[in-house]
Amino acid sequence: MSSFGPKGTGQRNDGVNIRARSGETVRASAAGDVVYAGDQVPGFGNLVLIKHADGWVTAYGHLARIDVKMQDKITQGQQIGQAGATGEVGEPQLHFEVRFAPTPQDRARPIDPMLVLPQ
Repeated sequence: MSSFGPKGTGQRNDGVNIRARSGETVRASAAGDVVYAGDQVPGFGNLVLIKHADGWVTAYGHLARIDVKMQDKITQGQQIGQAGATGEVGEPQLHFEVRFAPTPQDRARPIDPMLVLPQ
């Protein structure tokens, strides 16, 4: 639906947007801790952020429903919500980001999910 990187509009996508059916299950890509679950980040609607080992963070946006809360311990494949069209989108989808910070003092930088996830 929308790939990682710069767009012709002068904007950039720090993740990928994946077409989904409204209500489709969204699962965690890896085990970790929920560090954010809410709707207060502009544009993303219902959003879940999971901090993983070794400086990795994943983001799951535009969820119709959030099934986890902050500080929950998440296992790989665990349901964290349902896909939807919340935030600034017109059709159901999942916005998925992968970010990496080499040290806790560094700001997590976006990484193309297609480069780091198994196919």
